[in-house]
Amino acid sequence: MNGRILLLGGVTEALAIARRLGPEHVYSLAGIGRVPRDLACQVRVGGYGGAEGLAEYLREAGIGLLIDATHPYAAQISRNAASAAAAVGIPCWTLRRPVWQAQPDDDWREIENWAGLLQALAPFQRPLFTLGREPLQHLDEIPAHQFWTLRALEACPGNERCEVIGARGPFLLEDERALFERGRFDVLVSKNSGSTATEPKLVVARERGVPVLVLKRPELPRVDREFGSVEGLLGALEI
Repeated sequence: MNGRILLLGGVTEALAIARRLGPEHVYSLAGIGRVPRDLACQVRVGGYGGAEGLAEYLREAGIGLLIDATHPYAAQISRNAASAAAAVGIPCWTLRRPVWQAQPDDDWREIENWAGLLQALAPFQRPLFTLGREPLQHLDEIPAHQFWTLRALEACPGNERCEVIGARGPFLLEDERALFERGRFDVLVSKNSGSTATEPKLVVARERGVPVLVLKRPELPRVDREFGSVEGLLGALEI
């Protein structure tokens, strides 16, 4: 182990790492979602003010190892982490889930950005968005022939052509089947998060022959060590 650890959370697996950390280490959360209360390590909630602010915190807190376990689509945070660790001269490790892989019966269409997504959505009528809160910024762009359903961590207002569902994974296969049946979705919009907790929606889309518009993962920075599993990272920490 490399001294005091700062663990940047954002994926479910980060909590499994945090549960193994002692009281001298810090588990950092952006503040979205529930904050665990049963950890031995310290918990910090909130941002740092970019790469420079994070570097300042690393120095002041005496951090010897930075672990980036943020969401694979939180590219700016990952870039800040790599930059701050390099500026301070400490190693940066990352936990990155392997991407989901399309199966033979899947109809996946990779999308680069929001403009491409709107174009790809044009033929459909009832999309299910599982991108988090991002689509809420585009409710005034819903075409007249479409009704959107959005699933996010917290329920919030939609409009006359958009329903917002508040729900947290893990999601059960039977519940996802019921949701698709009730919503009559003709297309699924998803990030390629690689999470087993949210993968059942892809199984249901495959069963029903529903196309999946997959938002492409952003490019992430190179770091000192990259792990594809919690077990591998914990083994390297020797805790």
